[in-house]
Amino acid sequence: VFRLILPTYTVSGLLCSAGEEVVRLQELEGNTVTIHTGLTGVQSDAQILGFYGPENADIKIVNSLVFKGETNTDYPSERFRDRLQLNRTSGSLTIRNISREDSGVYKLQIITERTSVWSFSVDVYAPVLKPVIRNQAEKRSVSLRESCSPLCSVENGKDVSLSWYEEKERISSISSSNSSERLYLPLNKTNPDCSTYTCVAANPVSTQTTQLDITNICCKSVSGTKGPRDLSKSLAAVLTPVGLIVALLILFLWIWKKKTKQQGKRCSWFYNISCLSLFYYHYLFFVCLLFCFIHSTIYCPVFCLQLVKTLS
Repeated sequence: VFRLILPTYTVSGLLCSAGEEVVRLQELEGNTVTIHTGLTGVQSDAQILGFYGPENADIKIVNSLVFKGETNTDYPSERFRDRLQLNRTSGSLTIRNISREDSGVYKLQIITERTSVWSFSVDVYAPVLKPVIRNQAEKRSVSLRESCSPLCSVENGKDVSLSWYEEKERISSISSSNSSERLYLPLNKTNPDCSTYTCVAANPVSTQTTQLDITNICCKSVSGTKGPRDLSKSLAAVLTPVGLIVALLILFLWIWKKKTKQQGKRCSWFYNISCLSLFYYHYLFFVCLLFCFIHSTIYCPVFCLQLVKTLS
């Protein structure tokens, strides 16, 4: 009986160099990110290496070793030098103020009697912008009831999606791989009811929402068309000054009549020109003061006095 004995080799090379698990991280730009090895203690004389690359981790960014009892940690990459911090106790690497350009593959190696490898795929995103809602029927000559066709849009970016929600239920959504094109999503409801509609823009790390204000979006958009609230505001803006002037006129008529009776004078308002002129100047002066009060003009009363003196 013959037995075939194969030689056994001990390789002190990469452990998990083939088929190692890749941890995927999604981060917001500007944040501080730590890639963890999951270890609680690293051998004190271990050498720790860190690598980075947009697609393959081939740029050395960390080299930490113990030489003659002293720990020396170097950050060879000028791009990362001031933003990296290695924790030799756990082997974790912290990156401060991470940017979208820092997206890519990171690899940590801890070398003792054997080499252990951890790989990370890091995607860095900009915060998504706030979506904008407008009425598609903004320039159409249609009735108010048919004029509401809300359209939501947002600046596109990496993995950005745009969705409409009715209350808490998503009713439509859109995304595009072409980040240079703005995303548009209509509500697809001709006459939205009293439900709460919300447009949501999101990417994997951030979310922005805009709630549909039906009154502002739908009732003010059609040219020449105003809603009941707009009409009431317009009427109030016109009638308030007119009412004040009429009330002021009635007040002056009453004061003037009382004053003339006390002085024993009898003025015929339609035939006594002097009485009418005097009343006119007083009334003009107080109307001028009312204008000053409405427009909060400091030097206006002086102007009113000068105006009455000039006319008289």
